[in-house]
Amino acid sequence: MAHYGNLQKIRNGKRTYAITPHIPGGFIKPDTLIKMGAVAKKYGGVMKITSGQRILITNLQEEDLPAIWDELGMQPAVVTQNSLKNVELCPANFCKRSKYPTVAIGMKLSRNFQGMELPCRTKIGVAGCRNACGSVYAKDIGVLVDFDKLFFVTVGGSAGFHPRLSDIVTRGLTEEQAYALVEVILHYYKDNALMGEKLGDFVDRITIDKFRDDVLEIAKLEKKLDTEF
Repeated sequence: MAHYGNLQKIRNGKRTYAITPHIPGGFIKPDTLIKMGAVAKKYGGVMKITSGQRILITNLQEEDLPAIWDELGMQPAVVTQNSLKNVELCPANFCKRSKYPTVAIGMKLSRNFQGMELPCRTKIGVAGCRNACGSVYAKDIGVLVDFDKLFFVTVGGSAGFHPRLSDIVTRGLTEEQAYALVEVILHYYKDNALMGEKLGDFVDRITIDKFRDDVLEIAKLEKKLDTEF
């Protein structure tokens, strides 16, 4: 496996690197967590829980990276920068406030679209209620459950250099419809945005009304859903 390490620090001419293994939805088995700790300890790594629900291991030497990846037996979280970097989930299935167990749709989105090449780095957030734990309203695409236990989908959020609150595309969706709509949104964004253009910037350029009309029409025509949005 390629070493997939990021240069983190140069101090007195010495370089240290970091890696970030893929942890789907932020859920990790105890044995895997223990293994990550053991490997990090062996190679003098420092572990950092990231805002993206992953664990970064830093303070590593470049020559050790291939062996570290081999011992972890895990895939890197990000292979191409302009891609779907991660799908972040709230712990809906285990939360008393959740209106719906959304871990399944989140894992399905992660399994099918993680690493998909897109015009710019992109994040999806999934939450089981409108509290939107995980800052879902600040994600490029949000999948949330309303009070009526039906889904709504948002687009264009960003908590980065130019913060932007997301726009609602539509409400009243079943789980299957929400998944289908996210798939349409990803392909519409990939096919029509400029290279390097964040999803929120793309929405602002063409207007949310056009974006909404286009993706909903595509979802109706191409996805052949039994019920309309």
